[in-house]
Amino acid sequence: MQTTFLGVGEACDPQLLNTSLLMWAGPKGDTCILLDCGFTAAHRFFAHTEDPDDLDALWLSHFHGDHFFGVPLLLLRLWEMQRRSPLIILGPSGVEEIVGQAMDLAYPNVRSKMQYPLDFREVGPSDVLELLGGQWRFARTEHPRENLALRLGFGGKSLYYSGDGQPSPASRELAAGCQLIVQESYLIEHEVAGHGSVAASLDLAREAGGERLALVHMQRDERRRYARIFQAEVEKTPDLGLLLPLPDDSVDIE
Repeated sequence: MQTTFLGVGEACDPQLLNTSLLMWAGPKGDTCILLDCGFTAAHRFFAHTEDPDDLDALWLSHFHGDHFFGVPLLLLRLWEMQRRSPLIILGPSGVEEIVGQAMDLAYPNVRSKMQYPLDFREVGPSDVLELLGGQWRFARTEHPRENLALRLGFGGKSLYYSGDGQPSPASRELAAGCQLIVQESYLIEHEVAGHGSVAASLDLAREAGGERLALVHMQRDERRRYARIFQAEVEKTPDLGLLLPLPDDSVDIE
């Protein structure tokens, strides 16, 4: 599996774009999955592919704007590019209604003109899906709006993506054994209600036995401070492949 960070920032970061991941998976590496699609994600997605039928599935962790307000643009441009194949859209309870409302508000009447069907899959924290050749598992995190962390496995390799929120007991269990853990880490040391921290992310990754930990969705001022000490942090954590990714950075899960 290859994971590209389309963005790594929080909602108001003017430079690092909203956190969103583009995955290529499957035996041939041609299964394309987009994880979250906030304000800035759709444009970055189309910088990585020119084929309107490349994208197989879109995962939405929750319904805050920096994680799904880019969906109307994504769907509009796929229609404009004459996509024909179905698009799977997965998310928490209400995903079909909420995405439909956003689409109709942003671009009225476009849904009725689209040449490709939308295949909505509403999932809950206890669900396990076998889809597109991979296994999809979910768990709630601690966040003001229901947020589902995702464990996505292909060929014995797994990615954990937190979406937003402090780790919960269930999401800690979900992350166990994953080769790559991508965890929202809003502040460096102190947690704020509904958001994680670098310190908590390090604890999660060690507890999970993760090989690599990517810190994303950091508060913009905190990230600038942390970037100045990041190399020292890497040297202090030789047990983890600690990453502070930038937009368009890629990680191979081997």
